Amino acid sequence: MKLSTRTALLISSAMLIAGTVQAETRPANPNLASKEDLLALPDVDDGIAQAIIDERPYLTAADFDAVLSRHIDSGQRESLYSHLFRPINLNNAPEAEILLIPAMDKRMAREFEEYRPYKEMEQFRREIGKYVDEAEVARLEQYVFIPVNLNKASGEQIMQIPGMSKRMAHEFEEYRPYEGMDEFRREIGKYVDDDEVARLESYVTLK
Repeated sequence: MKLSTRTALLISSAMLIAGTVQAETRPANPNLASKEDLLALPDVDDGIAQAIIDERPYLTAADFDAVLSRHIDSGQRESLYSHLFRPINLNNAPEAEILLIPAMDKRMAREFEEYRPYKEMEQFRREIGKYVDEAEVARLEQYVFIPVNLNKASGEQIMQIPGMSKRMAHEFEEYRPYEGMDEFRREIGKYVDDDEVARLESYVTLK
């Protein structure tokens, strides 16, 4: 019998009652959302929207939480994270960062860590699906990512990096094989500024 968190059961029950067990909508990314998009979100006024923009890029969810904590309380941040979230790296995010995912608890955070390293999202779905139902797995998936291997990833996998363009995906492939991350920074830095290189780097790996 599969285990389940109380939160997952409540979510699943609500969906079944409504008759709409559907894929979740991925929260907006704080590194990419426009000011107009930010102002449409709960608890975000002009000052907060501008602060979010001014502090970019956010390389981790913890970075984003640290900025927001100066403007809104923990309850407001949890509510906002259903709409705006910096995805976490499944393979290296600490427990404190995993717990930023809305409705996450320590027990489930430990399960996230238990099955590392994740090589593909299907592995995540399979392992976390031992504990919660399909709808909850789909919800959780919207908050996470698996780093893209710079030397092995397909063009399609590279395009899954938030904010990736076909032109930049081509540049990623153009300089293979990368001997180290310094080489990646140097070559991709020909096309974008240091902040954007850092943001892109946070989604890739050479391991």
